[in-house]
Amino acid sequence: MCLAVPGKVLGTVDDSGLLRMARVSFAGAVREISLACVPEAQPGDYVLAHAGVAIAVLDEAEALRVLATLEELEESLETRR
Repeated sequence: MCLAVPGKVLGTVDDSGLLRMARVSFAGAVREISLACVPEAQPGDYVLAHAGVAIAVLDEAEALRVLATLEELEESLETRR
């Protein structure tokens, strides 16, 4: 099973075409990921990332909805333990 997670682009690290990289915040955890598949992504945008690669740009409302749902899932799992 694969999971893609939304994150907010903080800034680009390398803007050289296929090697375009960015610093992206995933609920506070900052990682460098590739923006090669979403060349239109800019700082402030939300992207959907899988395996270190941004695969889509999301609007903010959708990204926040997905993050809220993931948080609800995590809380639900914690109460079962």
